[in-house]
Amino acid sequence: MKNSKALFRYFVSRIVSDDAEEVDAMAYIVLDHVFSISRTDVLADRSVAVSPAAAEKMETILNRLNTGEPLQYVLGEAEFYGRIFKVRPGVLIPRPETEELVRWVVESGDRSRYPLVSSQEPVVGRQQPGVGIRVLDIGTGTGCIPVTLFLEIPGAEVFAVDVSDVAIAVARENASLLNARIDIVSLDVLKDPLPWEGLDVIVSNPPYIPWSEKVSMRRNVTEFEPEVALFVPEDDPLIFYKAIAKQASRALRRPGLLAVEINERFGEGVARVFREEGFSDVEVIKDIFGKERIVKGVLG
Repeated sequence: MKNSKALFRYFVSRIVSDDAEEVDAMAYIVLDHVFSISRTDVLADRSVAVSPAAAEKMETILNRLNTGEPLQYVLGEAEFYGRIFKVRPGVLIPRPETEELVRWVVESGDRSRYPLVSSQEPVVGRQQPGVGIRVLDIGTGTGCIPVTLFLEIPGAEVFAVDVSDVAIAVARENASLLNARIDIVSLDVLKDPLPWEGLDVIVSNPPYIPWSEKVSMRRNVTEFEPEVALFVPEDDPLIFYKAIAKQASRALRRPGLLAVEINERFGEGVARVFREEGFSDVEVIKDIFGKERIVKGVLG
């Protein structure tokens, strides 16, 4: 038996990092993952049995973390919107900023502002919020966006696309594990037309980081996460928003909602793209830190 505080201190002492707060957070997550020890257990110094297999697993985790590999890849999972999603190299790790995009879409329906609740063209079964609406996520990655929207909007019919075969496999696995019925298909939004019409909501967190910003990013992102999901051409940073807005203008019913996550540098640029494709009520929305993070528009 070992006491949990000693395990916690050992883990912290082994991690090579200048960010003490981040190391503490990782320690709590790993101890819970390996030994089922909660933060409360650590603070209470609960005793815990440490088997040779569990001790070896923690050593493996420590070694991988010290190479700079993200914790989510090491553990094979990440939390998003209160749920655990499978993650593996080759697929973008879900982030809190994207939770804000999902929360905004869900709460828009609760506020009865957009067709999550009603449509100018009545549809049978749409008397209750969410019932009968058709939602598409473009560039789905782990599937965290469409799975969450399916589970948070009762009665929604949800679709998702991605260009990566690895992402599609992971998204389908997460949909199955979380009992979300989602149609997930391979599609390159820059080249292929969307196979659906009459959608009510299109949402996306596309690549939006110009290559020039790579030098200022953390190594555990640039060396481990997929470049195809992160970076865009320096001379055309809005390339995905242009394609998404153009495709959405054809695939959405009226009124239809388009909402995307953005690079904080390009809020007005993305808003202009939306307006040029016929969207109205276009708005740039700030996140909890005051950064421009979401652009939404309505095809009226």
